[in-house]
Amino acid sequence: MVYRIYVERREGFDTEAQALLRDLRENLLIDGLSYVRILNRYDVEGVSREVFLAACPTVFSEPQTDVVSETFYAGEGDFVLAVEYLPGQFDQRADSCAQCVQLLTRGERPVVRTARVYIFGGNLPAEQRERIKSYIINPVECREASLELPETLSIPYEEPADIAVLEGFRTADPEEIVKKYGLAMDAADVQFCQAYFESEGRDPTMTELRVIDTYWSDHCRHTTFLTELKNIEVEDAYVKATLEDYFRRREEVYSGSPKKKPVSLMDIGTIAAKVLKKSGLLDNLDESDEVNACSIKVKVDVDGEEQDWLLMFKNETHNHPTEIEPFGGAATCLGGAIRDPLSGRAYVFQAMRVTGAGDPRTPVSETIPGKLPQSKLTVGAAQGYSSYGNQVGLATGLVVEIYHPRYVAKRMEIGAVVGAAPAENVVRRRPAPGDVVILLGGRTGRDGCGGATGSSKAHTAESLATCGAEVQKGNPPEERKLQRLFRNPEAARLIVRCNDFGAGGVSVAIGELADGLEIDLDKVPKKYEGLDGTELAISESQERMAVVVAAEDAERFCELAARENLEATVVAKVTAEPRMVMRWRGKVIVSLSREFLSSNGAPKFADAKIKRAGIEGIYEGVKAEKGAAEAFEAVLSDLNVCSQKGLVERFDSTIGAATVVMPFGGKYQLTPTQYMAAKLPVPGGKTDTASVMSFGFDPYISEKSPYHGAYCAVVESLARLAAAGVPWRRARLSFQEYFRRMGADPEGWGVPASALLGAYRAQIGLGVAAIGGKDSMSGTFEAPGMPRMDVPPTLVSFAVAPHKASKLITPEFKRPGVPVYLLEPELGEDVLPTERSVAEVFDEAYRLAESGAAEAMYAVGFGGVAEAVAKMCFGNMIGFRFEADMDAGALAKKRPGALIVASNKKPKMGVLLGHTAAESFIYCRGEEIPLTRLAEAWGAPLERVFPTKPKCEPELIKKAPPAITCTERHKVAPPAKFARPRVVIPVFPGTNCEYDSARAFEEAGGVPVICVLRNLTPQALEESLRELAKAIDEAQILMLPGGFSGGDEPDGSAKFITAVLRSPVICEAVTRLLDERLGLVLGICNGFQALIKCGLLPGGRILPALTPDSPTLTYNLIGRHQSMMVTTRVSSVKSPWMRYCEPGELYAIPISHGEGRFTAPAAVLQELIRNGQVATQYVDENGAPSMQTRYNPNGSDLAIEGIFSPDGRIFGKMGHSERYGDNIAKNVPGNKYQPIFKAGVDYYK
Repeated sequence: MVYRIYVERREGFDTEAQALLRDLRENLLIDGLSYVRILNRYDVEGVSREVFLAACPTVFSEPQTDVVSETFYAGEGDFVLAVEYLPGQFDQRADSCAQCVQLLTRGERPVVRTARVYIFGGNLPAEQRERIKSYIINPVECREASLELPETLSIPYEEPADIAVLEGFRTADPEEIVKKYGLAMDAADVQFCQAYFESEGRDPTMTELRVIDTYWSDHCRHTTFLTELKNIEVEDAYVKATLEDYFRRREEVYSGSPKKKPVSLMDIGTIAAKVLKKSGLLDNLDESDEVNACSIKVKVDVDGEEQDWLLMFKNETHNHPTEIEPFGGAATCLGGAIRDPLSGRAYVFQAMRVTGAGDPRTPVSETIPGKLPQSKLTVGAAQGYSSYGNQVGLATGLVVEIYHPRYVAKRMEIGAVVGAAPAENVVRRRPAPGDVVILLGGRTGRDGCGGATGSSKAHTAESLATCGAEVQKGNPPEERKLQRLFRNPEAARLIVRCNDFGAGGVSVAIGELADGLEIDLDKVPKKYEGLDGTELAISESQERMAVVVAAEDAERFCELAARENLEATVVAKVTAEPRMVMRWRGKVIVSLSREFLSSNGAPKFADAKIKRAGIEGIYEGVKAEKGAAEAFEAVLSDLNVCSQKGLVERFDSTIGAATVVMPFGGKYQLTPTQYMAAKLPVPGGKTDTASVMSFGFDPYISEKSPYHGAYCAVVESLARLAAAGVPWRRARLSFQEYFRRMGADPEGWGVPASALLGAYRAQIGLGVAAIGGKDSMSGTFEAPGMPRMDVPPTLVSFAVAPHKASKLITPEFKRPGVPVYLLEPELGEDVLPTERSVAEVFDEAYRLAESGAAEAMYAVGFGGVAEAVAKMCFGNMIGFRFEADMDAGALAKKRPGALIVASNKKPKMGVLLGHTAAESFIYCRGEEIPLTRLAEAWGAPLERVFPTKPKCEPELIKKAPPAITCTERHKVAPPAKFARPRVVIPVFPGTNCEYDSARAFEEAGGVPVICVLRNLTPQALEESLRELAKAIDEAQILMLPGGFSGGDEPDGSAKFITAVLRSPVICEAVTRLLDERLGLVLGICNGFQALIKCGLLPGGRILPALTPDSPTLTYNLIGRHQSMMVTTRVSSVKSPWMRYCEPGELYAIPISHGEGRFTAPAAVLQELIRNGQVATQYVDENGAPSMQTRYNPNGSDLAIEGIFSPDGRIFGKMGHSERYGDNIAKNVPGNKYQPIFKAGVDYYK
């Protein structure tokens, strides 16, 4: 029987509905819309009515915030729209529901299907209703749902037919085959296939054709980049000189080599690394047969001893998927980027996001037919990427969106990640016959079928309607499990070779592992029945790994995977014959020789013509009036200079307790950083070694001259490292190329050739090489009746280097009275900064940093000196007085390679720009410009798109919460003493703070015990619950860490954890800990949410269900995730957790959550105050509790950040006090060490 329930947020908690109402009124101009209601609909099958009713107030809803009913009402004239995911798409909400309900039954998971029901008030006309429907429903991922209750949720899948043999293929017209099957390959490739199958004496199967098309796609095999350029014509003399230098050096590199590579974009892009390696300048390069990510050898100090580690980095794009489905495309962009170094056995610990978009303020009415609105693309992609990164537990250290009108052709979505592993954990050898291949992680469905070929095609007006199957859906909790498994040294060392499941699915991920393979598609775990052999072969379902191990190690590896709640299945074996064979239903449906597969199809040839570039005024900045104030305001309000704080702070930047610099620095957290840095993830030790990553790119320079753009991108990426005080000569680069789809036009080929030659020149001239990269050659939009649209020529340079965290320089001005210098390289006749002078500037910056003379440094960027100086001022509101006489043009001018340096020691070069000032003004050309005025101009342009405060902010700040103080100390002592108390830390699906929490307790003297909850089968769940209960019985402290249990679904945080806590065996163990042993419980972030929602806070007891008057933690008033540093004040010390704290003390604590707003009825709040249970409050820089969003980022009642149980032994808080350490968040002042972990451990001493 199918049971149905509707859940709607109560008034005051309906943040999402109110946001949609504003969105439709402002963007769709639906003025007559009076209200919006959103109901979550849950259909459940496979449970009794008793279980269903028990789940209603605990799983599907929260009594404090929700209204629940089995039917819904709509007013007369209301427009009702129900929306559901397309069949086969992963639904995280439904999946989490099923897992939570399974905890109630302890049996098989039920079937759950979800939908959203929208009710629009206002008696809207049909035309407006259609516009709303089109705006909400993206046909790539969802569809309109029926309002009828189905008889069953079981989807009847037809038994798939046997795989067809394509009779007559060898003699068919190649052009007709391309059209008939919608292939990404061209007619020449088809002819190449026909010749191969003629040699085999047979026609191919449909699966073989699809596998070949995928294997040879531009996405998988870089077909465009490997096209041989037969003739290259160049009009500019300086570009021609670079081309001739390339020809000369490639002759030297390939001299005596039997495999001389043809001239191609790929060769131009990679030759510099080969040249520099040959000259000995790439001494730390880690080389192997595996191609997972860029990898360099580094020395890492661990507790004072040097260890050999591998530092890996990778950039990835998902331009096509994000263009057609922003959330899923951006989410899986990051997921795919993570899995590249992860497959190299690296633990991925930091991410960067660089994107390209049109103006997101463009009215929806101006959207090009066949495209999504820019605002929806921009916001949806940010939501997707941040959701994935936040859930998987990856610190996103730098987020920048670049705006240019030509990115309307196709969005740019780049994810770049950094990972590291002890060198001894990475064992590589060639797979040998008899080795087996294990498919690890997620199951296979139809999502992502054709993704590789789809992303290799141009975007058309029909893409939104036809590309649904190409979009992958991410499952970040599953990827977190993979991270945990690969961090286990035993598991890592069993791996012979590994490949991640990205483009091409089984056919590529497993197909690339060895020359000879036999793959059994019948053993591939499926999400649902009905998949045929072709779908199993090419599906790009996410969160999967292909691992080669020795046959005798397979059982042990699968055991280790099971411990992490991961499915692991042997699906293939390595064979001696160099042929890839796939079987389905016991029949061979693919049998292709390795030589043929690796050929990449028919050879491709093209000519290139690099036209003369118009470089006059190439560095002109933002146009501004003559006055200094007008110049500053014009620059700071430009879309590529203005504040992106509302975008950046939705990404968790501190997970891992290793973030050296926050995205915004200074007392006011307003100076943006230009690089990201995090200490390497050394287990069980301390280190000062950090990875530092930056990027460089300006589309407006590249648009005028791709050669200059790429050269300057390299220079800018290194300039930002130099401004961090990094030894820039030790940096290694990785490029992201993104260009129009190529045709036969030589001028089209000349654009990427020009860019790559510019990048080549910069590498050779500066002695810094690109050791990896990613090309995306489909940046084109075509529609009938419209001119072709192409993205701007794009080559983004990413630069990475290791350095000591303690030595990194941050850009915010620290104090007044400090001289500030402009160090600028000379320009040559080609208007490029000369390599010699660039190196001199960067070397001087490094010398000043190493000597301790550099207080702040900034690489001059898009907005010139005006941007740099203003942003350096904002963080601490320290003013600046210009000595140099700069007019508006000089203030705004772009200066590639230039650095601004604040130092009391005069540099060997450069000019004195001015001095920092105590007053919060910029003094320039006789004008006094208030920093507050400039900060407002800087913050305004994107506030509507990425708000930094909720609409109700004016009403909020009228509420001045009191400073609550309780000086009474906790007086209860435990019945037994322990020198090293045990701390049990459960890991639920979605938990991501277990490592940070364990480290904090270990450093405090405790013994952390991490318990992974396993629920793949009812038997595993039962066993796992018993193990957790036993661990609690043997522990003195229960720590519930942060994360996103069950992805914070269904529509609310911590429901999975509360379901576990309410299970009888766990509830009884927790009660014994608290009542019999007087133990302690700590919950941070997601853990605090669980304590609140199970009743342990504030009452001290697990309750079967809560009431509408119970306190809760709900969605932030701003309606999105918030990540930043906050200041919290100790309000009460009536707890053993506050043993070493004093009332009124202030701490700088990282927060990262979307549901942190503590709210309760007034009577409950007063009772908490009377009992001394209000532990901590959010305060401003003066220590006063505040309701302003910048201080109280979630809008909590009375600015409450944490509370105690009545006896103080249970403590819950939103701020991540475990994320502390030496040189962590060093660009934000404050006391970051809150000694609650030591207090908890010492309670037992």
